[in-house]
Amino acid sequence: MAASYAGNGSHTGSYYAASANPSPERPALTGEHDTEICVVGAGYSGLSTALHLAEKGHKVTMLEGARVGWGASGRNGGQIVNGLNASLSTIEKRYGRDTATFVASLVQEGGEIIRERVARYDINCDLKQGNIFTAITGAHMRELEARQKLWQGYGIDNQVMLDKSRLREHIGSDFYAGGLLDTTGGHIHPLNLALGEAAAVERNGGVIHEMSPVISVDTQAARPVVKTEKGTIRCDRLVLCGNAYLGHVVPELAPRVMPVSTQIMATEPLSEELAAELLPKDECVEDVRYILDYYRLSADKRMLFGGGTVYGGTDPKDIKAKLKRNMDKVFPQLKSARIDYAWSGNFALSFSRVPQMGRIGANTYFAHGYSGHGVTGSHTFGRILAEAIHGDASRFDVFAALPWIPFPGGRALRVPYSVMGSWYYGLRDRLGI
Repeated sequence: MAASYAGNGSHTGSYYAASANPSPERPALTGEHDTEICVVGAGYSGLSTALHLAEKGHKVTMLEGARVGWGASGRNGGQIVNGLNASLSTIEKRYGRDTATFVASLVQEGGEIIRERVARYDINCDLKQGNIFTAITGAHMRELEARQKLWQGYGIDNQVMLDKSRLREHIGSDFYAGGLLDTTGGHIHPLNLALGEAAAVERNGGVIHEMSPVISVDTQAARPVVKTEKGTIRCDRLVLCGNAYLGHVVPELAPRVMPVSTQIMATEPLSEELAAELLPKDECVEDVRYILDYYRLSADKRMLFGGGTVYGGTDPKDIKAKLKRNMDKVFPQLKSARIDYAWSGNFALSFSRVPQMGRIGANTYFAHGYSGHGVTGSHTFGRILAEAIHGDASRFDVFAALPWIPFPGGRALRVPYSVMGSWYYGLRDRLGI
């Protein structure tokens, strides 16, 4: 069963698609092919893996079911947020201090890779600095204070606590009790980053086939075999980076993650004065609630406001109505602003909220389950996958050894179970506990 691609595989009707840089339409895979490394999925994980390998001289062929960046990589909030969904304290409690120290050593790596790629390949993706975590309650402020102290304990000292008055210098809203500024965070136009990375893969000799949904994969063959609707490719090493859009093509991976949709809308372009009032320092923002809001300004001064989750990956009936209520609470100044775009996209949620990386058979690798923190995590995991394939599996082996936790109740109950958990934590947020 092939992964599902809506419509004709063209990009969703997002602001990002409407403002994307020019990019060629790449031909679908047809006929019989042979390559050294085949990467399935031209989102950030696949692009990061492919680019690191191509730079090392490997022959790489990428297969994408739709267009480059069609999935989460071209639809997300565009926020460079350091860390995994699971906190360092959770990782330490679950896996031990050594593993937490290892994770702490790479939580800023994804952002560094993005900046290096943008600089080396001159990628025009509106890269900006600064990311703020906001607190709505006193409990949230204590949570942020604990986070800052915890990260300092691991030698990471790039976060600055902001009380309510200092936060007002960064966000033109009285909605929050305070916040935490990560000076090494930032934001980008996510689709343009993906398109720029794809061009860099090709510049280094890689080949990308779009509109090539995978219908079957033989991971047990000595040389893995991938079949698409119109072609077949054999390879020495196979890398699976379909994440939330891989579907049931690889049965071993399907139960490990659950697709979850999140929504974003874009206002009309705002005046320079209003944009400067809302986000004076042009940083990106997310709050610390379980079901959070996240937002930033685009290059043309639109407010890009996202939030909400739908377990199972379906789209809500009215995205604008769902998000507009939340945006108006934060920024009453935008109550009369026109909404020009609204879209949805899926990310892959793992039960542990820790990304997964591993091997199927001898020569098939995978990475997925970034749980909403994929912009940075995918770039880091792509580098680690490339390291392993190139011959240094030291970092790969640490992640591959972490046990994955199945969703309670299996596939049939994972959505209702997660909805119950979401309701519980949402209630805690509303009660301020």
